Amino acid sequence: MPIKIPNDLPATRVLCNENIFVMTEMRAMTQDIRPLQILLLNLMPKKIETETQLSRLLGNTPLQVELELIHTETYESKNTSAEHLLSFYKSFAEVRDRNFDGLIITGAPVEQMPFEEVEYWPELCEIMEWSKTHVHSTFHICWGAQAGLYYHFGIQKQPLPEKMFGIFPHRVDYTRSILFRGFDETFMVPHSRHTTVKREDLEAIDGLKILASSDEAGVYAASTANGKQIFVMGHSEYDPLTLQNEYLRDVAAGKSIAIPKNYYPQDDPSRAPVLSWRAHANLLYSNWLNYFVYQTTPYDIGSIPKILPSDSQE
Repeated sequence: MPIKIPNDLPATRVLCNENIFVMTEMRAMTQDIRPLQILLLNLMPKKIETETQLSRLLGNTPLQVELELIHTETYESKNTSAEHLLSFYKSFAEVRDRNFDGLIITGAPVEQMPFEEVEYWPELCEIMEWSKTHVHSTFHICWGAQAGLYYHFGIQKQPLPEKMFGIFPHRVDYTRSILFRGFDETFMVPHSRHTTVKREDLEAIDGLKILASSDEAGVYAASTANGKQIFVMGHSEYDPLTLQNEYLRDVAAGKSIAIPKNYYPQDDPSRAPVLSWRAHANLLYSNWLNYFVYQTTPYDIGSIPKILPSDSQE
């Protein structure tokens, strides 16, 4: 089944060219089944790039998804045109009275700042509090995951001695996790961050379970016992060239930046990067949509605050 996104969103043409099944608003109006209502809080500076990446993954499932985009009102984007935001994004105020089957909170390039010093932190806290009663399952990514762990459980992020930058091998720690159903024993995930969370801090919280981790990159995924809140530290949604563009940008700016690990053949930036994470990225989002949203969300979306996924859905 397709993802339903606005007719003129730039991602529509990109995804159609990639043979991703996209349904226009007009065509979706003729169907009787209820599409999943997924809200995307896009905190990344290159919003078109991020919305395309996530639309690609959400659209590669047998489920019909209706994607709603929001941005923060308390911060003015410097990398996305006001015209694009006005055409395709809403403010939180415009959706706060609605319920959603799922919410995705992206990462943001503010990880080295204390949470409280982030310009839109109060607004983000309001959204995360709202999600507890208006969203069936919330999927937090990278800094968004660290922000969620801090707001909901008081877990502080920790600075890393050097940037975690590259593609790293991971393993599933909780073998019964249906979020990682179908995963290989080792799977690769892109990371690009300066901070992390300590495993022992998560293990000290009742109701949080570590699902997957990496010897080098640390905890990768954790969840509440019922899957209402999921926290993922890496960037499985990244395109093949996202890390390369980051690397070349920093080199051009004269910054000290290491070659992303496990990315270029023989660590040679003149060679094309090796794409080693796409299959598991698709499976991750397919599992989330299927097991934590579609199979447990009520048909009457208005009853979402009263219904949580069952305790067995971990």
